[in-house]
Amino acid sequence: MEATRILAIRHGETAWNVDTRIQGHLDIPLNEVGLRQAQHLGQALALRDAVDAVYASDLSRAHTTASAIAQAMGQAVTAHTGLRERHFGDFQGRTFAEIEAQLPDDAWHWRKRTPEWVPPGGGESLVMLRERILSTVDALASRHPGQQIVMVAHGGVMDILYRAATRLDLQAPRTWQLTNTAVNRLLWTPQGLSLVGWGDTSHLDALGQDETTA
Repeated sequence: MEATRILAIRHGETAWNVDTRIQGHLDIPLNEVGLRQAQHLGQALALRDAVDAVYASDLSRAHTTASAIAQAMGQAVTAHTGLRERHFGDFQGRTFAEIEAQLPDDAWHWRKRTPEWVPPGGGESLVMLRERILSTVDALASRHPGQQIVMVAHGGVMDILYRAATRLDLQAPRTWQLTNTAVNRLLWTPQGLSLVGWGDTSHLDALGQDETTA
């Protein structure tokens, strides 16, 4: 089977990203910066990439980002709940500082990336998240051998994809960026993922110029 090329993209910025507040499965919209990031991303991809399908988490911050890409490229967005962010249970809606103060024992497991630890209140462990994300990617990518697709999702999803593509375990310290709207390039085959390129934010240079001249 021919490889499927994947452009894996984290959604644009939200107000809760700025506040370091955990979003998880809560449906937080893009802020004004995030909307501009998505627009610039769509324009940049339309100029340099051919895309056969656009998939996105059904949460609005990802779906809105994907819609900007799809519109620029003459595509439609297919929503998939399997691309959602990790469910963080009782962490959702709290800032990093609040979690440390209010749930210190759980915060320790979070910091240490305990693979089997489940956030209180119905969250997902890292092991559960990895299983969900990789099975979703397998299902979607296998539809497009020899083609290129976009997957717009979340920071936790991007982290799992990077680890899978580089064969890093769930507890390895993170040394890579998970920037909003960065373009991450992967190859998928039935044997798994491999890394082509990570963290391309060249489209945001134009956004910075717009901010300077506004």
